[in-house]
Amino acid sequence: MKVILQQDIKGSGKKGDLVEVSDGYARNYLFPRKLAAPADAANMNEYKQKEAAKAFHKQQELEAAQALAGTLEGITVKVGAKGGSGGRLFGSVTAKEVAELAGKQIGVEVDKKKLQMDDIKAFGSYEVEARVYPGITAKFFVTVVEA
Repeated sequence: MKVILQQDIKGSGKKGDLVEVSDGYARNYLFPRKLAAPADAANMNEYKQKEAAKAFHKQQELEAAQALAGTLEGITVKVGAKGGSGGRLFGSVTAKEVAELAGKQIGVEVDKKKLQMDDIKAFGSYEVEARVYPGITAKFFVTVVEA
């Protein structure tokens, strides 16, 4: 019997999944506990609408991520920092600072957790990779100059 799960069930599936279970399991366990609904015409129509909405939202997230990657790709973020002799900085330039400056430069918020970089401890130019979405990355440059 096909049922649509209303809650996560270990061994069967997650909430919203359409699964095949035995008739007795559905009638005696899932239905009385309101853990699943039968896959009749009305429930299947609602299930298909939810799946279509989920696919639409996922597509919009993907397009937004591609747009963000396009704006980030190839830009140069200039960071001013105080330094000592030998080109070394007093402290370091962190992902938080780079994310804030990149966000101000392109006008879109950039999450510091998505930036893949080490702390920068010397003046110069560095390449930073931003993992915007699974499978979508953008590379841009950070130039550290004396403030």
